[in-house]
Amino acid sequence: MTPEQYVQDKAAASGSSFYYAFMFLPPPRRAAITAFYAFCREVDDVVDEVTDAHVAQTKLLWWRKEVAQAYAGQAAHPVMLALMPHAATYGVTQDHLQAVIDGCQMDLEQTRYLDFAGLQKYCHLVAGVVGEVASGIFGRTEAATVQYAHKLGQALQLTNIIRDVGDDARRGRIYLPVSELQQFDVKAHEILNRGYSDRFTALMRFQAERAHRCYDEALALLPEADRRSQKPGLMMANIYRTLLREIEAADFQVLHQRIALTPLRKLWIAWRTHWRGG
Repeated sequence: MTPEQYVQDKAAASGSSFYYAFMFLPPPRRAAITAFYAFCREVDDVVDEVTDAHVAQTKLLWWRKEVAQAYAGQAAHPVMLALMPHAATYGVTQDHLQAVIDGCQMDLEQTRYLDFAGLQKYCHLVAGVVGEVASGIFGRTEAATVQYAHKLGQALQLTNIIRDVGDDARRGRIYLPVSELQQFDVKAHEILNRGYSDRFTALMRFQAERAHRCYDEALALLPEADRRSQKPGLMMANIYRTLLREIEAADFQVLHQRIALTPLRKLWIAWRTHWRGG
């Protein structure tokens, strides 16, 4: 299996909404973003799939060394072999990749966030930096597009957090800020035990409203000159915002199930966004 086949299989197997947005890119940009996305999946899987924290730490340390070696011309992993031919062309730096690993490191060291400011730091590493890299691969020409990409990455991550409250709780993690749990009088053990209440619904409605604001703020930051090139990001925004509305319509029943859009619906939203231009 070639490195290119490896990253393609990794991206396709994830079933992520990102995969559907990549389909509309020209081949060189599609190859670059697929390799970068596969890298993000690899390091994220270390945290999500390795139950022994010491083993996970060791694996992340290996990835840190692999990234450094790849930028020194000695890539070994198929993901890095697929990514490195595109790194210089699209401005993917070693600092970008190490920041993504830093975000995954936070998952190993922290299972609660005291306030939204703390959560924002995490979102910056695992989503804002990813948005910055992606916008460069898509083809940005305006400096303001970086701010758009960071804000959109945050909106996507906040949507993920809302969708995955139940799944994350089963891994012992609660990303909803402690200060906001206290504000709505929701106890951590209620979430861990899948306990629904009017208080929980109010808390989740508060989270959803903030995510919607992030989408609105991101779209307002996108320069018109880059709107066409950034269509893959707009596809992801439309897919994820549709998912957020589905979660709202289901009254935030996310503790016992993972609400998702069908692959066909994701593809339809991506296609519609492509032809409408946003």
